[in-house]
Amino acid sequence: MIPIITIDGPGGAGKGTVAKRIASQLGWHLLDSGMLYRLLALAALHHHVAVDDEPSLRVMAGALDVHFVADDDSEGVRAFLEGEDVTNVVRSEDVGLVASKIAALTSVRKALLGRQRAFAEAPGLVADGRDMGTIVFVDAPLKVYLTASVDIRAKRRQKQLLGKQQSGNLARLAEAIAARDKSDMERPVAPLKPAPDALYIDSTELSIEQVCAEVLAKVKERGLVTV
Repeated sequence: MIPIITIDGPGGAGKGTVAKRIASQLGWHLLDSGMLYRLLALAALHHHVAVDDEPSLRVMAGALDVHFVADDDSEGVRAFLEGEDVTNVVRSEDVGLVASKIAALTSVRKALLGRQRAFAEAPGLVADGRDMGTIVFVDAPLKVYLTASVDIRAKRRQKQLLGKQQSGNLARLAEAIAARDKSDMERPVAPLKPAPDALYIDSTELSIEQVCAEVLAKVKERGLVTV
């Protein structure tokens, strides 16, 4: 069996950064599943496909032309849609809200499910998302649920935007994050929640290094690596 670590949680909790660092340290593959939904949302916007046009979105999901490249100059990955680097625009709050609506469509989620599971290859996979441990990789030997307060997540997002010379109103960011949380947690299909056997980590007062250390300690404790 391919060892898998799932890292679920709301946006801005640090999942992407933690997942990339853990995958890099272990030499494992990385799946940013949330980015797949954002890329599908962006593709729908580019091709003028309505958010409630489930049949068209399902077809688009099956033929989505995307790939990821590790970004050595940041804590994340660069995302390419139809050959175009869309890393910055795909992370916008507007795209995120559309992605949240698309992610609630059952047939669309099923269309992307097999693609996500195909990322599980030797020597191992670190999967970052919102339902990795509850739906996609239910048998993963280590599941993590990473969260943080809305205020802290909004401040982190604002810092990211300012670092890219983009404006970010803190109050509006907090409002958008809270709205996304509500949508994700209340959707009828694969709602955001911790897996029953997940390691729950609140990163509100923790550094990325502290979170990674806690996850890696659990990786070793469960014998997923030999060193």
